[in-house]
Amino acid sequence: VQLQASGGGLVHPGGSLRLSCAASGRTFGNYAMGWFRQAPGKEREFVATISWGGGDTYYADSVKGRFTISRDNAKNSMYLQMNFLKPEDTGVYSCAAASVPSRRSDDYRYWGQGTEVTVSS
Repeated sequence: VQLQASGGGLVHPGGSLRLSCAASGRTFGNYAMGWFRQAPGKEREFVATISWGGGDTYYADSVKGRFTISRDNAKNSMYLQMNFLKPEDTGVYSCAAASVPSRRSDDYRYWGQGTEVTVSS
């Protein structure tokens, strides 16, 4: 599976962005998917994950209630709706595919190029 994240940009605190992850290949629906982010000078951290069918979702405590992960297997796509953005949400967001939903980056086999999100006034 090849993955490509898009939708990043500059947004003011309190604003919203919707990230997309486009997948190639006919087996997208077989994989759980996840979003991770990496802020400048910090380690990559888990953001959210979704099961292959979309019925199970899990979030980092820092984004729970503000971010929503979703997927459309018919379009080979995954999304991250980010609301009420904070400066600490700044970073490069990457999408990844795994066999099961997981908070651990080591469990993800396929990774896409990231998209940069900057939250600043």
